Amino acid sequence: MPPAKKRPRVYDHTRTRTAVLAQFGHVRDAVGALTPEQLAAPTRLGAWTVRDLVAHIALGLGSVSRDLALPEPPGPKPATALLEWPPAVAAAVRDPDAPAPGAAHPDLLALYGEVEAAFLADVPASGTGERLLPTRVGSMRLTDYLVTRTVELAVHTDDLNAALGLEIPYDRQALAACTRLLADTLADRAPGGSVEVRVPPFAVVQCIGGPKHTRGTPPNVVETAPLTWIRLATGRTEWGRALADAEVSASGERADLAALLPLLK
Repeated sequence: MPPAKKRPRVYDHTRTRTAVLAQFGHVRDAVGALTPEQLAAPTRLGAWTVRDLVAHIALGLGSVSRDLALPEPPGPKPATALLEWPPAVAAAVRDPDAPAPGAAHPDLLALYGEVEAAFLADVPASGTGERLLPTRVGSMRLTDYLVTRTVELAVHTDDLNAALGLEIPYDRQALAACTRLLADTLADRAPGGSVEVRVPPFAVVQCIGGPKHTRGTPPNVVETAPLTWIRLATGRTEWGRALADAEVSASGERADLAALLPLLK
């Protein structure tokens, strides 16, 4: 009999909206100080320059207003649950012939201002966030889609920091939501209770079929920090490298996540 899946985690609409705006603000402030040389620098995202990455971050948040402007999809329930978003995004292949996003937006600060103003006007600070959006991976609840924006923002903030050696801060709630969604995705993809994955202080999940842990210290434990977990889950670093660099501790014969990572790229 397959392991029973746990009830999906619930996210607060207002807190998630606040976290998204805070992280976007951190990136916007950093963008305002970038030089032309920095904007032309390479990133770890293929042929994208920093300018392309910065434009992509803004357009990712801008997708909220874009989708809200479309008619609400019919039906009482979303076609895409939150935990279905990571595999859907992983399956989406970026068109190699598509123009780089930075080329169409020479004034990046103006772009950030427009996106932020539209978001503030379109996304209410109160309410339940039940409105359905017709996103590119299926209809989603507004609150759920905002959680995906924390992933986009946290992951690409790390990409930007890596490209330029910056220290753009992470909003605690945005980092928490990103970490939890990616941890829950792992548990959903490999259901079970034989391995406990800890990402303090934000997430603890059990995964992988086998003998279930009930009390005391689990026999199979994986523990790492939030940013390392995000890099593992998105393919920014490899399992073996993280172990060798002591960025991950793994105890027990089943505590090997190499075959399950990355969760998305």
